[in-house]
Amino acid sequence: MLDEEKWTEVISAKRHLLDINLKELWRYRDLIILFVSRDFISTYKQTVLGPIWLFLQPLLTTLTFYIVFTQIAQISTNNIDPILFYLSGITLWNYFSDCLNKTSNTFVSNAGIFGKVYFPRLTTPISIVLSNLIKLGIQLVLLIAVAAYRVIFNGITIEANWTLLMLPLLILILAIMGLGLGIIFSSLTTKYRDLSFLLTFAVQLLMYATPVIYPLNFTSGKLHLLISYNPLTPIMENFRFALFNVGSFDLKGLVYAGAFSLITLAFGIILFNKVEKSFMDTV
Repeated sequence: MLDEEKWTEVISAKRHLLDINLKELWRYRDLIILFVSRDFISTYKQTVLGPIWLFLQPLLTTLTFYIVFTQIAQISTNNIDPILFYLSGITLWNYFSDCLNKTSNTFVSNAGIFGKVYFPRLTTPISIVLSNLIKLGIQLVLLIAVAAYRVIFNGITIEANWTLLMLPLLILILAIMGLGLGIIFSSLTTKYRDLSFLLTFAVQLLMYATPVIYPLNFTSGKLHLLISYNPLTPIMENFRFALFNVGSFDLKGLVYAGAFSLITLAFGIILFNKVEKSFMDTV
């Protein structure tokens, strides 16, 4: 009698909607690292200034916000230095928006690879989140450098507090939220391409519904309540509180943002696993 065949890899279309094979993702960690390198290098490969754009983009945006919202509109920054106020908000916002926008094109932009060889499809959006983490780290260094310059040469005072130790948690919540929302849209855009245009517009509007260019206490009434329900709001407010010790630590808001992120990721994985089985027929 022949020995029963043993397979090292079994690929099946039958999977649970919430099935996340963490062991399989770990086995493909080299592929994730390769995708991270590809995403980071390809972004600046054919640009004149290259990675310098990592510094120029937030600095130019900060300068624009300073001129428009501080000098012209005279919007309060809650007694925080305006340059650091805008730069801190832009730093976190860029990470979230990049994660959301780029993961939302997972199926469409990688259809050629997905149709030729098998690998865990979640490796692609995960690699995008990780490659953006490199950019976030570089821009956080920029934020520290600008803050040091303002302290030394402009005489401003910065009083960071112990909640700055929670920065990795804030970034983790942002990453999960961006990943969850991104794979939801990536699943939907395989059939409804119009959503990709809608998402670009929605992300731009979302920035103005998030305390990026203004503090939360600048709003009042129903607008204040509406912005408070935005799960990005407690992340921004807690980040600035940790950096500048202005405002207060919002633990309930942080729990709310974390719960929203986990629920969004779970729902995103359900859609992702469902679409993964047949997306090649619609892309």
